[in-house]
Amino acid sequence: MDKAGETKPCKLGDRSTSDVTVCLKNCEGRPEYFYSHSSILANKSKFFADLLSNPNSGASVEIYCSEFNYDHHVSFLKFMYLPEDSVLNSFESVKSAIGILEVSVALKCEEITKSCIQYLEAVPWEDKEEEEIIKAVSKLGPVAVPVLARIQPVDVSATKNVFIAAVRYATNTGGSCPPFGDELKISAQEQVEYMLGEDEETPLVTADEEVKSVVRMGLSHIFSLFQKQLSSLLLESDLTSEALERNVMQYVSDLEWMCNILPKMELMKDFVSNWAELSGNVVGILEDKKVDSVLWGVKVKLIEVTGKALEAVGYGNVILPAPSRVQLLKTWLPYIRKMKPLLDSKGIEDASFTHRMNEDLCQSIEGAIVSFILALPSNDQADILADWMEADQVRYPDLSEAFEVWCYRTKSAKRRLVEGLNRIDNPTVSL
Repeated sequence: MDKAGETKPCKLGDRSTSDVTVCLKNCEGRPEYFYSHSSILANKSKFFADLLSNPNSGASVEIYCSEFNYDHHVSFLKFMYLPEDSVLNSFESVKSAIGILEVSVALKCEEITKSCIQYLEAVPWEDKEEEEIIKAVSKLGPVAVPVLARIQPVDVSATKNVFIAAVRYATNTGGSCPPFGDELKISAQEQVEYMLGEDEETPLVTADEEVKSVVRMGLSHIFSLFQKQLSSLLLESDLTSEALERNVMQYVSDLEWMCNILPKMELMKDFVSNWAELSGNVVGILEDKKVDSVLWGVKVKLIEVTGKALEAVGYGNVILPAPSRVQLLKTWLPYIRKMKPLLDSKGIEDASFTHRMNEDLCQSIEGAIVSFILALPSNDQADILADWMEADQVRYPDLSEAFEVWCYRTKSAKRRLVEGLNRIDNPTVSL
């Protein structure tokens, strides 16, 4: 029995103390009645306060809701009876918090709205949930600031700082290396590529001279490590070690990653210039007797990297002096021409041999080389084409298109020369 003068606490659904009934109806017309208390409803919700202040409101309030937010309305009513400090611990999920927030905003309950915002600001979201959160809070004004602070775009300066830090980590140029493995470095490389995706801030970041300087420093560092690792192969006693091949492949993969990000920053020329300078030494090591029959995966990957350099120059994205272009092509063309049939034959002999130049790679390299050749001086074109026709392997790369164009241009050039000489010998006399 209650002591005299002690007030019995109100509970949702307590018919003995209820003075108003809330009826929830969904679109199907299914009603559910909640025995409530006007003092609590009016105190916590302006919607109920305004409604119940009307003398004609009666003892029952009907609220229409959809089948999708019906449960959120029920949860909202229950929350109204909780102490303010207990609401935060009562949310079941981000989805329920979003639904209750929408109901709370519609029914003008400031206390529960703030609790929803506080909960959403503090818990992790999934991508789909974030879109729903933005939709729910975008029109709430200052109360939604804590949530919006998590999703608003950072300024260019902050983006630049994060990008620089990621590049330094991805290229191991950030000073002392934290105790993480290659997985985090790979993750950093992936995020750098993602940050270079097309958006409004990307051009502002990539055009920054400090950013370019850091990227160039990273490229130089990767090239230096690659050179040292490749040169050290000639000092190794056992080149069949899988660990050794993995070490070399790591640096080659870093170079390939650089080929992916540099064009987006208009820095591919830095890569190609370095690659052209190193190519003679690289091919020399690859053709050394010690390396001749091992490291097939590394060799294929280096051909892929070279293909990116050939494409950049061949299609005019990187402009190099003619002597540098000729040297780059003359260094790699014989090696690629030799490796293609060799890799194919090893694959035929051994089904488990997986290091092949796939069709896409072959076509992209062949197309780049043809375009590359046609942009060279005519005499250099003639030297390369003559060497191609005299070689044992003329099927790949197929340079017949370049040869046909060269022949046509040569005849056209001779015709223009003869016509020019005739005009000199027989000048037109005009009166």
